[in-house]
Amino acid sequence: MKSITVEDIVRRFSLEVLAGEDQLQQRIEKSQTQRPGLEFIDYFDFFPSGHVQVLGNNEINYLHRLSDSESKLRIGNIVKYHPPCIIVTAHEEELMYLPQYCTEEKIPLLRTHESTYEFVGKLDAYLTKTLAQEIAVHGVCVNVSGIGILLRGKSGVGKSETAHTLIGRGHRLVADDIVVLKKLSPQTLLGTHNEKNKEFLALRSVGLLNVVRLYGRKAFQEETRIALDIELTKWQNNSLNNELEVETKFTDYMGVRVPHIQIQLQPGRDVAGLIEAAANNWYLQQQGYSAAEEFMKRIESEFADSGQKQ
Repeated sequence: MKSITVEDIVRRFSLEVLAGEDQLQQRIEKSQTQRPGLEFIDYFDFFPSGHVQVLGNNEINYLHRLSDSESKLRIGNIVKYHPPCIIVTAHEEELMYLPQYCTEEKIPLLRTHESTYEFVGKLDAYLTKTLAQEIAVHGVCVNVSGIGILLRGKSGVGKSETAHTLIGRGHRLVADDIVVLKKLSPQTLLGTHNEKNKEFLALRSVGLLNVVRLYGRKAFQEETRIALDIELTKWQNNSLNNELEVETKFTDYMGVRVPHIQIQLQPGRDVAGLIEAAANNWYLQQQGYSAAEEFMKRIESEFADSGQKQ
């Protein structure tokens, strides 16, 4: 299972360490933070252990309204489950017995000046991406008009060259050769680079290019949500290539189904243009429009009109 250390989030979000300075190497494996609520009132049918615990204004104010003995009990309810760390938001200062308990139980106690809502949103997004299940696939990832596309095909088929053409038309490279796919949810797949190949594009007979140095920042994008899986293949003379609308096929990546299109290559074909058309057509389909359905309606209407005239 993937994990990060408490120290990673301390550095990432510039958090103040109030206790447990020597425990920052503790591991975080859960991708969602937790704000204790029912746990403060002894309701422990299920405690989400392993999550980063966040205490905001509401939680701290609640503790302040309790007697010393009650507040010690409520704080102890959380601390005894040894969360990887506890983070106090909104720069709360009157922390009751929290620093003492965290020191005794060797739990890092951290603080941020940001509001609870703002900080939890940022931290959850960071943990979701960082701890997401991921795989690496051979291919090229591009963003075409805001739509993430994974280009696949056998070595030498022309994936990188096609990506270069797309960059020349104003689109963006995300990753070449090795694409890292991250599963953010059952419906969301994120494509990104592996750091080593960031901004690089390899072209046969030309060599390695840094697209940012050559074409500027607009030529590169750190990550993109994958909407289409496009496979480039050699032309097959006996295959049917003039369907009005191909039945949607899918490729499965870690349980996320991505619409799959196959584009056959032939000298003279504008492959980059076909990819642009596929991306724009996918967008229209998401809006509920189908060119094939509209065409068939026109044909049916024409037949109906012909029948009435007869």
